[in-house]
Amino acid sequence: MQHSQPIPNYHLPRRARLLPMLVLTESVIRASFVNCSRGEAKRLTVPNDLEMRPWDDLDFLGWRDPSAPQRAYLVAEIDGKLAGVVLRAATHQTGRVRHSMCSFCLTTHLGGGVSLMTAPKAGPSGRQGDSVGTYLCSDLACSLYLRGRKHAGPPAPEPLPLPERIDRVRSALATFLRKVTE
Repeated sequence: MQHSQPIPNYHLPRRARLLPMLVLTESVIRASFVNCSRGEAKRLTVPNDLEMRPWDDLDFLGWRDPSAPQRAYLVAEIDGKLAGVVLRAATHQTGRVRHSMCSFCLTTHLGGGVSLMTAPKAGPSGRQGDSVGTYLCSDLACSLYLRGRKHAGPPAPEPLPLPERIDRVRSALATFLRKVTE
């Protein structure tokens, strides 16, 4: 699944941990994917509203494919490089309504607001079917929930200040991406 040729390195400048995400272009996003072929990266649906995204409030770029609702994508910096991963959202089970919590931002949602997202691992293990999963906000708007720009319900009291919560999300994100790329 990994590209036969190395992805062009998109080295991000050194910066403080809590600075906002850099504005990304479609070509940079497509070149960042580590767990799909170059052809798949060319065909995937990239958001057409990149210039309208609240980049100052994002820790990663995440979106669902409108033509394939169970397909999702996430692009973030890890170890000074940009890494994009293809995700698959588990189908929602019908039945009892439950509260679910996102593993990244710890936002609690009622009903279908959290999905199990799995990413094929990069390289030979991914081609053999190995994957990594985590529970994420279904709309991948973790950064906005964290900063209070989007709400899943009444806000839960959070004892940590915002910079520490942002660091917690970025640490969880880095751990997930390292598992995908190892």
